[in-house]
Amino acid sequence: MLLAFSVAPSGQPAAGAVSASADGSVHDAVAEAVKIVRESGLPNQTDSMFTTIEGEWDEVFDVVKRATEAVGKYGSRVSLVIKADIRPGYTGEITGKVERLERAINEG
Repeated sequence: MLLAFSVAPSGQPAAGAVSASADGSVHDAVAEAVKIVRESGLPNQTDSMFTTIEGEWDEVFDVVKRATEAVGKYGSRVSLVIKADIRPGYTGEITGKVERLERAINEG
C-alpha cells in the first residue's frame, strides 16, 4: 500500500503543551510527524504538501496514528488528510510509479 497523508494542528494547545510558532507556521509540528515516519524504517518521501509511506496496512496506519498523536501536542485539534493506493502484491511503488511516469514522458 502507498499512503499519502498530511497532518496539522489547529487551535490552542493545552496549558503546558508545546506552543505553536508566533507566525502561525506548523513546521515544528510537522517535523515531529516526519521524524516518526522516518524512524519507522518504511520507505517514505516528504514533499511540501504530503508525506507518502509504503508498507502493509497495519504498519502504515500505526505510523500515521503515532504521527497524528505527536502533532496533537501542538493544538487542541488535528487535521488529517489521507489518500491510499491499495494494490496487493506490489512493492517498490513509491518510486516505481514515478519512474514509469518519467519514462512515458520521455518516450512521448
